[in-house]
Amino acid sequence: MSETAANRQDTAQRFNLGAIDQVAYVVRDLERALPRFEALFGSFTRMDSTTAGTTFRGKPSDVSLKLAFGRSGDLEIELIEPVSGAGPHQEFIDAGGDGVHHVRFRVDDLDGHLPALTDAGYETIWYHRYTPEIAWAYVEVPVDEGGGLFELLQMPGDPPG
Repeated sequence: MSETAANRQDTAQRFNLGAIDQVAYVVRDLERALPRFEALFGSFTRMDSTTAGTTFRGKPSDVSLKLAFGRSGDLEIELIEPVSGAGPHQEFIDAGGDGVHHVRFRVDDLDGHLPALTDAGYETIWYHRYTPEIAWAYVEVPVDEGGGLFELLQMPGDPPG
């Protein structure tokens, strides 16, 4: 197991996050990337997403993304192409990234998890609440713990699988 994967496992246990239920990749061009990913994981469902009123690094931001969702067993595979707006996906592309971006954990109470993470040096960099029941946050892992991002998703029902 890689050091980064071991750190995510430790983080999940330390903060009672449960199992990873999604691996997300950021791609520069979704149409060009899809055949490569479909060869690995099978068919993907595509959608365009525009989300108004997110908070990215403390500032309001509206974002548009092209998304595709596939599966590998119980694990969801998400492909994300940033289209417009400031957010972690465009930031990743701007820094030269293309590939694995974050993993996701499903939680029952998003806002209940964030204070303990903040107290431990983790930073919430992207946040949005759709309804009282549905919200998500991207959390940046401290560099001394391996860096990177993970997503927390609060959504009623069982994790997909």
